[in-house]
Amino acid sequence: MPAKFKNEPFTDFSKPANKKGMEKALAKVRAELGKDHPLVIGAEEISTSDKLYSYNPAKPSEVIGIFSKANAELAKKAIETAAATFETWKNVPAKKRADVLFKAAALMRKRKFEFSALLTYEVGKSWPEADADTAEAIDFLEFYGREMLRLAAPQPLTKVNGEKNELRYIPLGVGVVVPPWNFALAILVGMTSAAIVAGNTVVLKPSSDSPAIGFKFFELMREAGLPAGVINFVTGSGGSVGDILVAHPKTRFISFTGSKEVGIHINELAAKVQSGQIWLKRVVAEMGGKDAIVIDNETDLDAAVQAAAASAFGFQGQKCSAASRAIVVESVYDKFVEKLAARTKTLSVGSPEIQATYMGPVVNEGSLKKILQYIEIGVKEGGRIVAGGKRAAGEGYFVEPTVIADVDPKATIAQEEIFGPVLAVIKARNFDHALEIANNTEFGLTGGVWTKNKKKQEKAKNEFHAGNFYINRKITGALVGVHPFGGFNMSGTDSKAGGRDYLLLFTQAKAISQKTK
Repeated sequence: MPAKFKNEPFTDFSKPANKKGMEKALAKVRAELGKDHPLVIGAEEISTSDKLYSYNPAKPSEVIGIFSKANAELAKKAIETAAATFETWKNVPAKKRADVLFKAAALMRKRKFEFSALLTYEVGKSWPEADADTAEAIDFLEFYGREMLRLAAPQPLTKVNGEKNELRYIPLGVGVVVPPWNFALAILVGMTSAAIVAGNTVVLKPSSDSPAIGFKFFELMREAGLPAGVINFVTGSGGSVGDILVAHPKTRFISFTGSKEVGIHINELAAKVQSGQIWLKRVVAEMGGKDAIVIDNETDLDAAVQAAAASAFGFQGQKCSAASRAIVVESVYDKFVEKLAARTKTLSVGSPEIQATYMGPVVNEGSLKKILQYIEIGVKEGGRIVAGGKRAAGEGYFVEPTVIADVDPKATIAQEEIFGPVLAVIKARNFDHALEIANNTEFGLTGGVWTKNKKKQEKAKNEFHAGNFYINRKITGALVGVHPFGGFNMSGTDSKAGGRDYLLLFTQAKAISQKTK
């Protein structure tokens, strides 16, 4: 049995050896940028004339990688290949499947800086954000490998005379894995590794904004000994390829992380039974949020400001867990806004290749334009910009960290997910009113409160409707095995990634009863 699970430690870049290691990895990865990558279906590498380009958001003229786009025929071929491979992979013992994950984790750990460097180039992550992404990916491999061993062991059942009974968790079949670009490595690795260690085969369609990191992981899994066809690597748009993968009658489940709109579309498409389909498809979806951090008058205001800023502006606010609303009790509202504005103005924006940079670019031009439009809307609807509010200098898609005060609880920027470095500050009459405001959106992913009052803490534990709730700390940075992650309402199916429930989503339970007398 492997040792007890422990989270991968974050890298201390203040140590000269680590700083040098990251700089060396950035140079190595840069020298490898711009390569052409095939689709991989089974053991076959396929190139097409229709190409998808991945660009550096900090320097949009720089090509990270070139990828072949799949068409409808190739998408169907990928599902068929995964289905054929499933017939053998499902019979591979759980220990051997888990061992592949453990080997992959060891390989990724050795090349930690290289994976982080590619995240810096492809999606604009700062050094600490990229390092945390890679560490989480390692955690998922280690954690889900151990979870499969736990589920493969004899399960506790009530004994009855004259019978031998057992419960086995068996795989579902072929899955379509559609990960996001914001945790381009960690979430992709978690979704994919959970599915395959449970005995399923998958078609992996990475985000069009981050295919290079997806391919790097795919290559790692091949090196770790994963048989051809267990993961099939397919790139292309959601409309032309994604819908075909989801609708295919041999698709058994879809694992998706992304926007509410796409998640709803996938759920609707998956619910329609196709000709020849003999099951109801399972959808595992995490669809974003409009997360709030509540600031009470009975709290350490300076610490609350630090937590709010970190929650709102880490990785440019491009986290489904990011704080996009600060709901502040009126007696400390003005002081909080003043302190938060001052803190926000100290955050550096620039190239994520530079160690000291706090915020890099947002992921693409469309995202940049949308964020700036939301800032305009926020002001038009009565908000007051107290920090940021503009595009930042530079060739890339840089936006200043922005704080908009005096936002109405029902205003557009208080209700719609922006997915950028914009924090709406809302005034509440008291703590109870703040909780009401926190629950007034269609989402329910993360949230938190800052208060020293024990009764208020207990009330918030019961009444704050979010899948991941935090007290007196930032509301981002969920750790595998520590904070099982997933939300309520339009935030998704409460998948609880990184928790003991997660692998159950990729298995089905088979009870076996044998008469002994």
